[in-house]
Amino acid sequence: MTSGLTDWRKSSRSAVEGNCVEVAVAPEVVGVRDSKDRDGGVLVFSSDRWVEFVEGLRRSG
Repeated sequence: MTSGLTDWRKSSRSAVEGNCVEVAVAPEVVGVRDSKDRDGGVLVFSSDRWVEFVEGLRRSG
């Protein structure tokens, strides 16, 4: 399920210490991982759920 997740990105606003997450987008899923543990686990969300998550963050602002 994570094989299509190859282009990992992190926020340009991330701290110098690197305490952030990275996100990769594939056609139907979005993956999230810890930038300090790239070989660790990946949380995988459907694209629809990811959109709901981001919209919720924006609303709670």
